[in-house]
Amino acid sequence: MTLHENLLGGPPPTHLPDEPEPRELLANGVAPADVAAKHPSSSLAWAQLADDAFGRGAVVESYAYARTGYHRGLDALRRSGWKGHGPIPWEHEANRGFLRALHALARAAQGIGEQEEYERCTQFLKDSSPTAAQTLG
Repeated sequence: MTLHENLLGGPPPTHLPDEPEPRELLANGVAPADVAAKHPSSSLAWAQLADDAFGRGAVVESYAYARTGYHRGLDALRRSGWKGHGPIPWEHEANRGFLRALHALARAAQGIGEQEEYERCTQFLKDSSPTAAQTLG
């Protein structure tokens, strides 16, 4: 038995590679649109755009930003060995952009009446990271 063997039989957690520059730019007040333009693969920048749009009542715009961040995150997850299921821990900071985009997509889907999409994304978030589902609401 190795030290990292998963005794529950499920896939191991996926940890996305850290991308500190987009996170630092956002923390320093750079506009999310500028961060997304400079780092288009950053789910975090797209998630922030989605949150900002939702906050202004622009639900369709939020949906579009969230979907972009979600798909960019899926690409990154697959490159990191994710096989379509398994834990994506909130505790690993680099995963938070994807998880935030997934949450934003669920929220915006509900806002435009896409109930099936809302339910799918909500369950995906819970399955990926119960901590993220609880933290993001």
